Amino acid sequence: MRLIETDADVAEGAAWLARRDPRFAAALDVTGPLPLRRRPDGFAQLLSAIVSQQVSVASARAIQERLNEAGMISEEAVLAVTEEDLRGLGLSRQKARYTHALAHAAIDYDVLREAPDAEIVKTLTAVPGIGVWTAEIYAMFSLGRRDVFAAGDLALQEAARVLFDLPERPAERDLRAMAADWSPWRSVAARLLFSYYRHAKQRDGIT
Repeated sequence: MRLIETDADVAEGAAWLARRDPRFAAALDVTGPLPLRRRPDGFAQLLSAIVSQQVSVASARAIQERLNEAGMISEEAVLAVTEEDLRGLGLSRQKARYTHALAHAAIDYDVLREAPDAEIVKTLTAVPGIGVWTAEIYAMFSLGRRDVFAAGDLALQEAARVLFDLPERPAERDLRAMAADWSPWRSVAARLLFSYYRHAKQRDGIT
């Protein structure tokens, strides 16, 4: 199984995309070399994703620091406390429930590293609080999968609208269909569109 593990892997995928579509080549001229963006995998990373949902970056960071200081970074630690204890560390009632659900799920992260892309998404989305977007972002950046694309991401949708001169922001289903042409480097296409979005946002003031 080919993974994205180095900057050279990202550069290879970017070069393939540039040959595939001149608009990607133009976007690369704007963005320059793309970032690797690899993250750790495992329970703590998924917990961080839950913490970050629907709150500001600053709020998520503050809550995550309290969880870290309390040692709430493993299934065993979380299962040893109550949901009320977790709420005392800053989690909402719903997120405290999601955190316990993630710990109870007892995901085998070693097995998940070797699982097919679709199985990763299926396993993770079976946990309350983890949707398709979170699962796909995890597969892309924590597991280094090279052909996963989080089509539900609003930044990716808006970047595609601008880059491909679409009349409106594509819906998730439509963007997923577009991304089929970018296989087997869809995760690099996502990196390129994320980088291009930042450029376009500064240039056009889009939201």
